[in-house]
Amino acid sequence: MDNKAQDKKGNQSETKEEKTITLKESEYLKLKEEADKAKEYWERILRLQADFENTRKRLEREKQDFIKFANEAIILEFLNILDDLERTVNLAETKHQDLSAFLKGVEMILAHLYEMLKEHGVRPIEAKGKIFDPHLHEALMQVENKDLPENTVIEELQKGYLLNDRVIRTAKVKVSKR
Repeated sequence: MDNKAQDKKGNQSETKEEKTITLKESEYLKLKEEADKAKEYWERILRLQADFENTRKRLEREKQDFIKFANEAIILEFLNILDDLERTVNLAETKHQDLSAFLKGVEMILAHLYEMLKEHGVRPIEAKGKIFDPHLHEALMQVENKDLPENTVIEELQKGYLLNDRVIRTAKVKVSKR
């Protein structure tokens, strides 16, 4: 071994020696108290971190359950409408000759469906006779019409709907042009 290697080895052993420091008892007690507080804070941080992780996992499970069962009430309402439709179809299949009673049954089912949608914040977009609004309407056709102002909705080809003032389906419309 050369001298430089021996010097490095010697320096390393010197730095590893533990030094004794003399403190006043009050300073020692203060340092010990601060070390105990630091240990207590560290343990508290670890507990809070574990609590946070458990809360995060619980909220994620609750969110998944909410997503899974959020539509349960509306599905139950649709099942009632489905029952009504099945009864109406059964009447038609048994060759019930009273067409007006059959039509009345279908109208009642439609009214029930419209009422249920309304209760859940769904309402139709008014289109016919209105000025074309690309946020509410989708123009499928344009028809020349000199009697109406440009871009007036002439005919509604498919109804559009709002859910709590948010468009969930635009109205498919026929629009006037000059």
